[in-house]
Amino acid sequence: MDPQGAAHYGAGPMTGASASDIVREIHRRLYAAYGEPAQHPDGDPLAVLVNTILSQNTNDRNRDLAFARLRAQFPTWEAVRDAPSAAIIAAIRPAGLAPSKGPHIQAALRQITAERGELSLDFLATLPLEEARQWLLHLDGVGPKTAAIVLLFALGRPTFPVDTHIHRVTRRLRLIPEHTSREKAHGLLEALVPPELYWNLHLNLIAHGRQVCHARHPECTRCILQDLCPSRAGA
Repeated sequence: MDPQGAAHYGAGPMTGASASDIVREIHRRLYAAYGEPAQHPDGDPLAVLVNTILSQNTNDRNRDLAFARLRAQFPTWEAVRDAPSAAIIAAIRPAGLAPSKGPHIQAALRQITAERGELSLDFLATLPLEEARQWLLHLDGVGPKTAAIVLLFALGRPTFPVDTHIHRVTRRLRLIPEHTSREKAHGLLEALVPPELYWNLHLNLIAHGRQVCHARHPECTRCILQDLCPSRAGA
């Protein structure tokens, strides 16, 4: 891929730097600011799948509360799959949009069982990466972000999930074109970011988006990336 952001760094502290150099510098600064992300691989792809569906359009606290309630009431994924729909909706209500998330979760679990003969996603660990990604994408309620999160955080596969914070920050930094959709951003960033940085950079970009590079009022004056950012206030 032709690095979409490199042309914007013709002057300043990284004059003539390659896109890879720029990404590594961004990673270095974010790592210095936010450290080693605390989140570690879950090891259970089904848990990550359900948790990610719950996370859509809500905050971490509500997602975690809904997940804990679901597991307390239905301690196995078979129990979640086979429960009355109303019971699942009630259990996950803190996550919001429960009447749609509940059926999505149960439909995905039933689809996995029907196609695999068991309720497990462990087989994705040995499939070719793109085949594994496409397999997840055909499940009910699973889009590019959810598929990438399951592959990266549960199975350690080299994918780069793009959430709303990463989408915003990388567009402002011109690592991807300004009008790139979130769906298209996954492929562009996976091609641009060195795979060994996927994990840390993904989580630290989210932290930076939450703490500094806000959607409406980014705090450019205290941003550690401001000299690399074509979108900074006053640029």
